[in-house]
Amino acid sequence: MKVVLQRVTQAWVEIDGVRIAQIGQGLAVLLGVGRNDSETDARYLVDKITGLRIFEDEAGKMNLSVMDIAGEVLVVSQFTLMANCRKGRRPGFDGAAPPDEAERLYNRFVDMLKETGILTQTGRFQADMIYGIINDGPVTIIIDTENL
Repeated sequence: MKVVLQRVTQAWVEIDGVRIAQIGQGLAVLLGVGRNDSETDARYLVDKITGLRIFEDEAGKMNLSVMDIAGEVLVVSQFTLMANCRKGRRPGFDGAAPPDEAERLYNRFVDMLKETGILTQTGRFQADMIYGIINDGPVTIIIDTENL
């Protein structure tokens, strides 16, 4: 699994001009699921994301997690994170999980996040979405379970 985390003051998702999800301060998470990914990968990412200290404390140091600040999380499935651009000019997506498996792991990831008590909103799997954020910092971090 691969995630792009963005520390945000707000984030939202729209489908057909209708806002279906919105959060305030917290994390916007783009999630890509690969062919060899499992619930173990999802659990690792949830634990890492919820504990990652990337929010500033009163001294201005990145010392607080999304849980510490009672922040929110917006999760959007993004299979294009699994793109392979090594050959040619068109990305290949052979490394992405098949849609049914990707959706199952995406939903499991979201459920695990919700189990932590963090307010979690989502996009819609396989939908054409408008994704908007106001990045705070900017702080953007990439985590890939394949590189552990």
